[in-house]
Amino acid sequence: MGRDGYVVPADPGAGAAMISANVNVSVNLKKKNQSARSWILLDSRGEGTNLDVDKYAIMHRVHIHARDLRILDPLLSYPSTILGRDRAIVLNLEHIKAIITAEEVLLRDPSDENVIPVVEELQRRLPPANTVFQGPGDGKEYPGGQNDIDAGEEDESPFEFRALEVALEAICSFLAARTTELETDAYPALDELTSKISSRNLDRVRKLKSAMTRLTARVQKVRDELEQLLDDDDDMADLYLSRKLAGTSSPVSGSGAANWFPASPTIGSKISRASRASVVTVRGDENDVEELEMLLEAYFMQIDGTLNKLTTLREYIDDTEDYINIQLDNHRNQLIQLELFLSSGTVCLSIYSLIAGIFGVNIPYTWNNGYGYMFKWVIIVSGAICAFLFILIISYARYKGLVGS
Repeated sequence: MGRDGYVVPADPGAGAAMISANVNVSVNLKKKNQSARSWILLDSRGEGTNLDVDKYAIMHRVHIHARDLRILDPLLSYPSTILGRDRAIVLNLEHIKAIITAEEVLLRDPSDENVIPVVEELQRRLPPANTVFQGPGDGKEYPGGQNDIDAGEEDESPFEFRALEVALEAICSFLAARTTELETDAYPALDELTSKISSRNLDRVRKLKSAMTRLTARVQKVRDELEQLLDDDDDMADLYLSRKLAGTSSPVSGSGAANWFPASPTIGSKISRASRASVVTVRGDENDVEELEMLLEAYFMQIDGTLNKLTTLREYIDDTEDYINIQLDNHRNQLIQLELFLSSGTVCLSIYSLIAGIFGVNIPYTWNNGYGYMFKWVIIVSGAICAFLFILIISYARYKGLVGS
């Protein structure tokens, strides 16, 4: 209101800017919330369904605690983790954040550019290998034969292991690709730095070294998690979800789980086809973890090879730094040598200047009368003393290693 009761009009530009800022903030918050709640569910047939649910629905469906789900929060920073729970595997490997059960896979942030290839690979490899294939356009089945035997052998791998293998393969390949890219950029930059030491080359190598340090830490976390898992048979036994499901009579999906979408293909099948194929061998020894151990060892060797490449690159960088330091020390010694020569010459010239100054003073003194040869002898003696001092200084510097021989 104005002083006389009139309404003071607001600045339309400021109002529009405020409205635009509020809209942008609300849109950003909405996108962040959508990203934090975005999941994709992949069943045993590889069919995917996008989900937008909160963490309580996830916890109720897969029966995990909130602290386990917190590991998968993209807004929080947690190290690489593979946790085995009663009915699920909590997987946090770099950008792959997933929950694996005996019949389905829940993958976070399916729209991420690094997660999309993982989703496609899961859809390709999750279906069991002994599904019936049809010919192109004729609708005829091709049963029997050696192909069914081989497919049956491949189908013995439980569902959770097929999903875990896809995740491990994806993360190992991702880190190996990043390592290859770093090597492609680092080795030429280091060779260029050794040939020419400049601020541009030094800054380039500094950035590459920082990237290598960060990548090494990421690879080391994945390797440590696999090594810790391989060292504990109980932890590996916790990852056998199909074995736990086969050993219990109570169903998994019939315990009041949330119905996010009608007619889930996994509801009603308590044991997957892969787990039924392995029940006979699993029930014999519940502590047998040889299958999972072989799977983890394969990818442990792969990630260990990637770490060895980064270690070799670090050693090459350290050798390059040592070589550069040697070159800088050599240049520094040359500067010290030049400074020493200049200082020695300055001392000798100062002695001559002192003698010239003494004889050039306009003061009468009696000892110079009739002794004109004294100036010559003083010059000769002072020159010999200066030469001796110069040789003595250079010899002492060589003895201390300040200059080269």
